[in-house]
Amino acid sequence: MKRNYIYQLLVLLTLTVSSCSLDKDPLDAYSDVTEGVNEEGEKVVFKDRAAVESHLRTIYNQMRDRQEHWYLDQLLIAESHSDNAYAGTTGAEVVPFETNGIEGSNSVVERDWNRFLEDVARANLLIVNVDSVQDNSLTSALRAQYKAEAKIFRAMIMFDMVRLWGDIPIVTTVAGDITAESIEDVYDDYFPDQKPEKEVYQQIEKDLLEAIPAAPSNDSQNKTKFTKSVAKALLAKVYAEKPLRDYAKVVQYVDDLTADGFALEADFTNLFGVVEGSADAKVRNSKESILEAQFFAGNGNWVTWMFGRDLSNYNSNFTWAKWITPSRDLISAFNRENDQIRFGESVVYYAASWSNYYPAANYPFMYKTRSAYSNIIKFRYADLLLLKAEALIMRDAPDLAGAASIIDRIRERVKLPRLSSAVKGSKDAMLNAYLTERRLELAFEGQRWFDLVRLNKVESVMNAVYAKDSGRKAQVYQFNENSYRMPIPQAVIDQNPEGIKQNLGY
Repeated sequence: MKRNYIYQLLVLLTLTVSSCSLDKDPLDAYSDVTEGVNEEGEKVVFKDRAAVESHLRTIYNQMRDRQEHWYLDQLLIAESHSDNAYAGTTGAEVVPFETNGIEGSNSVVERDWNRFLEDVARANLLIVNVDSVQDNSLTSALRAQYKAEAKIFRAMIMFDMVRLWGDIPIVTTVAGDITAESIEDVYDDYFPDQKPEKEVYQQIEKDLLEAIPAAPSNDSQNKTKFTKSVAKALLAKVYAEKPLRDYAKVVQYVDDLTADGFALEADFTNLFGVVEGSADAKVRNSKESILEAQFFAGNGNWVTWMFGRDLSNYNSNFTWAKWITPSRDLISAFNRENDQIRFGESVVYYAASWSNYYPAANYPFMYKTRSAYSNIIKFRYADLLLLKAEALIMRDAPDLAGAASIIDRIRERVKLPRLSSAVKGSKDAMLNAYLTERRLELAFEGQRWFDLVRLNKVESVMNAVYAKDSGRKAQVYQFNENSYRMPIPQAVIDQNPEGIKQNLGY
């Protein structure tokens, strides 16, 4: 068996994934600290409270140290596989996301599948074993809290997975040791079958609802934790998706976030800006941030050099073409709205040494991760507030005035006029205005593709953009009803052909 497909052992091995040169040196969750011997001489996963807390830190460190799958590749899919961006470089691994030529052999898709399941396994190790740790200092309240944090992390990872692939394995256990005698019994734990998309969403919902009572409350000074508020944000997103769609619950959980103290940052430039002269993040833990990964001097954000210049080290790694180049279509959308503030925070121009999509002398780059000390916001209040507007527009009894009030608040922050009366009086016009607002507000934050999928706009938007955007590479396949899911990695199917089936259309 290949190591990459033994899902539950991944947290107990030195993690080595060689499919892509972008893979960073991973953390090893296995050590004499996390595994020990109890007072009865029995081998245990966590020998004491310190071992549990060390493993929990390892889970949190995935947000800081392993950004490829949950951030870098999510941007590639959400931005370059939509009308927001081109692939940027000419590499065979990324161009298919721009041209709609993705296949099951794509190395990005395979890397993400494996990395996500590694993360699920890390969460499972804590969830399954924390209650059996023999350490009186690990109180029942602490055990419940740590388990809740791990469940929120697992739910977040599974949410990212199910939106990409639909039917995926639901893994909530830790497999036993493989021996000649046990291999028949544990085989299914190492090679789990995929489950229907709706069952995956139900598991995510269950994890989040179970986690909320024991999870830590929002800390306005530290937005790096898996808190009750993170769980509520995820639930709002879950209930906006088709399998469990419930617009009343979207509104409920967004209102809960407001009650938790979240609000729009008055100055949009605080969200992604850096301090002139130091390139440090302008604001951390803003009142708009719900979950973020933070980076400081000595612990920098390496993905910066994948997108453009690192303002903390201006010429570092700026000799090769970057991923996720802003599209002409997106730039035109900013210009049509005269949206100067958000455009200036989303796109920047430099002279480059390549001309893949634009003249080298004046080349645009995505700008929301601009320094090695830039924080990465996974969930922010504006996204959730706009999701409430979507719920108000799309529910059986639309509240167009309520939705328009939200959109106007978002627009007023960046000095744009309110929506016209004509727009506010039409559901179709409001939906179009809403999608435009999300596109401009959340550009290069990994949302656009999933917005199109959620609202069944993939075919109408994406099949039209190639003709009107002169900079896009030629379309390989037309978008259709099968395009809403990514291909499952062929290597995964080869390892478990009875339990994993390829998505239709690939």
